[in-house]
Amino acid sequence: MKYSISIFLLAVMLFTGHALHAATGENNQAQVGEPAPDFTLVDSNGQEHTLSDFQGQFVVLEWLNHDCPFVRKFYSVGEMQRLQRHYGEQDVVWLSIISSREGQQGHMTPDQINATFEDKDVKAAAVLIDEPGDVGRMYNARTTPHMFVINPDGVLIYDGAIDSNSSANPATIEDAENYVVSALEAAMNGREVATPTTRPYGCSVKY
Repeated sequence: MKYSISIFLLAVMLFTGHALHAATGENNQAQVGEPAPDFTLVDSNGQEHTLSDFQGQFVVLEWLNHDCPFVRKFYSVGEMQRLQRHYGEQDVVWLSIISSREGQQGHMTPDQINATFEDKDVKAAAVLIDEPGDVGRMYNARTTPHMFVINPDGVLIYDGAIDSNSSANPATIEDAENYVVSALEAAMNGREVATPTTRPYGCSVKY
């Protein structure tokens, strides 16, 4: 009898602990329509960036792997740089994030990131290093690119693919709907985001 009571009490403790874990937000995961989980990462120049510091501005998060052909689709023709420049001029903060761990495709040292940044004329505000993959997992970043848009209130308003054509061919960019552009243009003009979630495509994030 005592053994059964002990098992029962243990089960109650485990259930209660799980409930508290969820209620206190310790298992914080990004979800469209909810406040974007805060994080702090260091960029390729050693400078810290905290997401909540950008409250009051639109923020784009771009998961990045320059060895991925789906990323090269946009960078090889300057399309990603064009978007970064265009929205940067409108006070949108564009943060590229590398979650590839050491020894995996897409992993880069800070010096390699800066050299690539210059070579490809990247216009992102910063390239952030998430080598442990904690932030990537928090946002469930699955592919490169995987894109997120956060509004000035800090709410996640888009999560998914960069555009509607999952080919790695740059020739498909022109006729595809760019979901990031659609989300930004709608929200910046006071409209609802018509497509707040899509299925991301690209190379898997190399955690």
